[in-house]
Amino acid sequence: MIDTSTIGGSGPGVRSVVKEIEVAALADEVWAAWVSNEGISSWWAPASSNIELRIGGRYEILFSLDPPEGERGSEGCRVLSYVPGESFPFTWNAPPHLPLRATNTWVVLTFTTTAAGTSVRLVHTGFLHGADWDAYMAYFDGAWTHVLDLLRRHYSGANAGD
Repeated sequence: MIDTSTIGGSGPGVRSVVKEIEVAALADEVWAAWVSNEGISSWWAPASSNIELRIGGRYEILFSLDPPEGERGSEGCRVLSYVPGESFPFTWNAPPHLPLRATNTWVVLTFTTTAAGTSVRLVHTGFLHGADWDAYMAYFDGAWTHVLDLLRRHYSGANAGD
């Protein structure tokens, strides 16, 4: 079962960060790059990950192993559902330096075949209103741009240092 008690946002009043890119790869391939430890490691290159592709499975991407447990990355995040090759929703949390670290939001990735490859649409939603929520949302507005740029570079053959 998925514990939804940590998800603060609900209803039509939640706010979202929306990003979209196109990559030169098949939708099944790009989807697979998000849903396994090997896939994530191939382009995002986190310190570690714990991904279980099942409803309620772990979706933990650890950015550093040095901080104490609970402050390393997306610990405690879960797979909400999935449609192979088409969509991948999961819960997500704020980084440890933000006040709403313990309050989850959710991300919905959709993958659509285009003439040039695949359109990847990322909707990070569940943001409420107030200064702490504004900081949470602003952080991910920049962070997801960076992450999707890493994905684009992976499929274009460009190195992260380019």
